[in-house]
Amino acid sequence: MTTKKVISLNFQEEVEKSEIPVIIDFWASWCGPCQMMGPVFEELSEDFVGKLKFVKVNIEEEENLPAQFEVSGIPCLIVTKDGKEIDRIVGFVPKEALKEKIESILG
Repeated sequence: MTTKKVISLNFQEEVEKSEIPVIIDFWASWCGPCQMMGPVFEELSEDFVGKLKFVKVNIEEEENLPAQFEVSGIPCLIVTKDGKEIDRIVGFVPKEALKEKIESILG
């Protein structure tokens, strides 16, 4: 598994100080589309090793991080670079479409 769980305590180290861009999956266990997105997110993490860090934030456990990014709907994937948001994807996206979107974001 190449995704990592992120909480407030390790957010700065894992996201803000990351040498490469980071994609954050804001999700919840009760969210059907989040459950569909989970395996897609995991599979894509294998395709972008060394180019994009994949992390997950459970909004049921972390209130501050979703608020910090103004997450209003889930699943919500936020791409950051140097700790700053550069793009956002809300809702379930099929694997190939998400891969194309990530590639376009990374340039």
